[in-house]
Amino acid sequence: MSTLFTKIIEGGIPGRFVWKDDDLVAFLTIGPLTDGHTLVVPRQEVDQWTDAPTDLLLKMTSVAQAIGQAQRGVFACERIGMTIVGFEIPHLHMHVWPTNSMADFDFSQVDHNPDPQRLDANAQTLRTALRDAGHSAVVPEA
Repeated sequence: MSTLFTKIIEGGIPGRFVWKDDDLVAFLTIGPLTDGHTLVVPRQEVDQWTDAPTDLLLKMTSVAQAIGQAQRGVFACERIGMTIVGFEIPHLHMHVWPTNSMADFDFSQVDHNPDPQRLDANAQTLRTALRDAGHSAVVPEA
């Protein structure tokens, strides 16, 4: 059975993609902790990070770092948070988001009703920053 993320990756459910390559995608979450909160997701359905091939984890971390560097350049923040949780959807994914304090790590504080126009704007801002950082080949138009 396909996961929710597989349905997003395959286009059955819309997503605000900021990265697409042969192995991974990254898109803004619909339940952000802060502006620009992005999920890095492998195309391959892997439930837990401990089950993932090492090369896939290394690539995910590299992409998460590139996204975090872009986020730091365009969203006002002190740091970039990155975590793997995995309880909400059984498909490996890394959360990457701008943060200013440990309070920004509290997943009970996600915005369950974000403004779609703000999400669109955040995605476009992040796509532009990633292109400017030399990642044009993997940044989709929208």
